[in-house]
Amino acid sequence: MPDRVVDYLVRTVADRGITQIFGVDGANIEDLYDAIFDAGDSPAGIVAKHEFSAATMADGYARSTGGMGVVAATSGGGAMNLVAGLAESYTSRVPVLALIGQPPTALEGHGAFQDSSGLAESIDATALFATVSRYCARVTDPAELPAQLAAALTAAESGGPAVLLIPKDVQQQAMPDRLGVPAPIGAGSGENSTPAPERQSTRRPGAGPPIDPHTIAAELTDARRTGKVVIIAGDQIARDNARGELAALVAALDAAIGLAPDAKDVYSNTGPGYCGVAGSMGHAELADALSAAGACLLVGTRLPVTARAGLDAALAVLPVLSIGACAPYLAATHATSTDLAETIATLLADLGVGSTTSPRRAEVTPMAVPEASGPGLRYRAVVEAIAGALPEAADVFADAGNTGASVVHYLRVPERGRFTVALGMGGMGYAFGAGIGSAFARRGASDGPHRTVVIAGDGSFFMHGMEIHTAIEHDLPITFVVFNNNAHAMCVTREQLYYRNRYSFNRFQPSHLGAGIAAMFPGLPARTVSDATRLSDALDHSFAATGPSFLEILCDPDEVPPFLPFLSALESSRSTP
Repeated sequence: MPDRVVDYLVRTVADRGITQIFGVDGANIEDLYDAIFDAGDSPAGIVAKHEFSAATMADGYARSTGGMGVVAATSGGGAMNLVAGLAESYTSRVPVLALIGQPPTALEGHGAFQDSSGLAESIDATALFATVSRYCARVTDPAELPAQLAAALTAAESGGPAVLLIPKDVQQQAMPDRLGVPAPIGAGSGENSTPAPERQSTRRPGAGPPIDPHTIAAELTDARRTGKVVIIAGDQIARDNARGELAALVAALDAAIGLAPDAKDVYSNTGPGYCGVAGSMGHAELADALSAAGACLLVGTRLPVTARAGLDAALAVLPVLSIGACAPYLAATHATSTDLAETIATLLADLGVGSTTSPRRAEVTPMAVPEASGPGLRYRAVVEAIAGALPEAADVFADAGNTGASVVHYLRVPERGRFTVALGMGGMGYAFGAGIGSAFARRGASDGPHRTVVIAGDGSFFMHGMEIHTAIEHDLPITFVVFNNNAHAMCVTREQLYYRNRYSFNRFQPSHLGAGIAAMFPGLPARTVSDATRLSDALDHSFAATGPSFLEILCDPDEVPPFLPFLSALESSRSTP
């Protein structure tokens, strides 16, 4: 029996070493699942409970493997549910291949159920997904698939999702014999495609030739004559597996170093020169270091608002240098690098070997937050207890909101562990799927097992927390820690600070998540903590589980998190007559 289109797709995914395809089944993608079954154990088909979570599973898998994630979904609402997850991958430059079923071609423009061909006033899926992908193509002929797939993979590897829209009848068609192997990477894209935008060399504001790493090294040498260099590193370090090179660069420059909020795992949180996190959830030590610096070097971060809040004034008077896949959002001398390990090695060769005199910093100073008086446990106490109890090499996925801000600010990431927070789109519920995707990738890692810890609020849980079911189905080594304050607490804080605390749309009726999850899933270790004296034992019990576990922690919806805009607003209100 000749290979079908879906067989070809599954075999190509398997040949790239991708071990899971995440998704939700449906009529217009079921042939792909049929091909997954025929292929055997690899890749495995992992059915999520919602397509957003399936997309974030692929995202988390890609982040933790340094490779590519794959997500598959059916047409209509299933396809639309992918958009938010792919938007996160697009903004955070995470390689994901999305395979999306479409109604049969003969029915396009004729009132087909879930038609998104763009014909007869139907939604145009190609145009829609082009806005959240580096490449989007509608596959209409098996003969064109190798070139389209090769172009999609190349585009995704440049940083972001690629989308193939495949009608059901095309999925079932046989591949031509002469195209039985994938086309070379870089092959043409076909006429029904939206190609990835060309990567542009970034130049100094004004004009001039593209900047290379040797120029950055020379400017660093000049800057060191006037003061200390401060490095701010981003998550491209993790994607390019350049942690060792970054540490060597810090030593060579005798630099102070801060980390973007989504990059807490790229440098030891107690290492030489460590000054904490940058931006709206950041630490004063980094701002102080910048105020006395001779230059700032950005490594693998565009320094978006969340990573530069509170630092703009200091950065405005400093020479700002940058290496990374994309130029930063502020003016800088930038050298484009799609391989930071290689680029940093070039810098080190130019700079020579240095010696570190920066003291090891055991702690950074937490932001001063108002004392909370409401029910439950306090963010800092809980996060520091989590940090103390985390298993060796644990991977942490933090969600949005007050919980996420507290984790970014207070948590010390364990050595060899990963830390991920979705700041590209800030979508609530991201951590549940992404943590599961990572757990699939990391439970058999070559450096030993990694327990995954998802930390989220109850608002995020109500959006996508039922993906716990997926973790239980596959007995993943993952702990879900849910801070329950019966509210969208960040929105509550905003109502209080910016809208005179006259009302709240964001407080919930009380829920008992720990008891509810325990009742739903007999045998799952599930606990609730409302008393600080029981926190340590509950954490140890949850992290000791071999499979999934669940921990609900009750906290105060009115506690203000360590988040600079909120603290600045409070300070301003106190000083206003």
